[in-house]
Amino acid sequence: MAITMRDVAQLAAVSIKTVSNVINDHPNIKAETRSRVLSAIDDLGYQPNLSARGLRSGRTGVISLIIPDLKNAYFAELADAVMTAATQRGQAVIIEQSGGERERELQILHGPRMRMVDGILYSVLGLGQEDAGLIDIPTPVVLLGERIFNGPADHVTMQNIEASQAATEHLLELGCTEPLAFGAHSGEVIGSAGLRLEGYRRALKRAAVPYREELIIDVQAWHRSDGAQAMRRVLASGLTFDGVVAFNDSIALGAMSVMQDAGLKIPDDVAIIGFDDIDETRYSLPALSTVDPGRQEIAETAVRMLLERIDGEGANIPPREFESSFRIIPRGSSARAV
Repeated sequence: MAITMRDVAQLAAVSIKTVSNVINDHPNIKAETRSRVLSAIDDLGYQPNLSARGLRSGRTGVISLIIPDLKNAYFAELADAVMTAATQRGQAVIIEQSGGERERELQILHGPRMRMVDGILYSVLGLGQEDAGLIDIPTPVVLLGERIFNGPADHVTMQNIEASQAATEHLLELGCTEPLAFGAHSGEVIGSAGLRLEGYRRALKRAAVPYREELIIDVQAWHRSDGAQAMRRVLASGLTFDGVVAFNDSIALGAMSVMQDAGLKIPDDVAIIGFDDIDETRYSLPALSTVDPGRQEIAETAVRMLLERIDGEGANIPPREFESSFRIIPRGSSARAV
């Protein structure tokens, strides 16, 4: 039997009206009463009728997060950070997975479920700059990622070029002279892979290290298994290298496993750094050096910007662009003596 508002009111020893006021975030509720009602909601597992709530208030208290793939650890941890930031502001989050496919992204963005939320956080992967007009919809949107810049919506992203340049410089400073750019997407300019390759190029140029096409390794999908497969191909080719600038942590972890199986010592034979600072990097052997791209800052800023648009505070503000800060986190995989 479904839990009702009456059940919550009885457990919290308050009126049904008080429960409704708490659910709708009415300001004139005593803190002790609000806490008691929220505890009752949690204990009973009560789910408010969002449609009815929306009809009464014009707001559902729900935002949507569209991401490519929860199997990708970065997006899973981003979703967690978004949900934490949203909960702190009294919002619930519905997660949609697009698979990074253009038609699926458009289907979700323009689908009926998006009319039931107050706003959308949209991590673009399948669309490109030429599709900017397709995201101009009535529902407030904040874009995440590197596919569309200067579009019709607020945009929160990371410093891909600068962070990748710093990661490459980290290995060069250790004495690496033949670092792989591991995770490239052939022909890509705009997008995480294209931007991170540009950062790699800039670091080599600054250090007067020759740029060599054979050291640019394509890894189309960025999962651990793809990194492992790509590294097997590299080793089978006989290519010599002394460092790996991996464009995300998952492919770095896959590459590390294959290199160690082949008898290479990390970091003595090959130093490696990843990108994203996913939790797993702390527990690999050796622990993986990585780039913290400011995921927490991205989540908190995106939620704040979206709620400003929902509340109408940013109605007359042109679309904003925000880049998070980053930092290099050196660990055992690049602890080579200089």
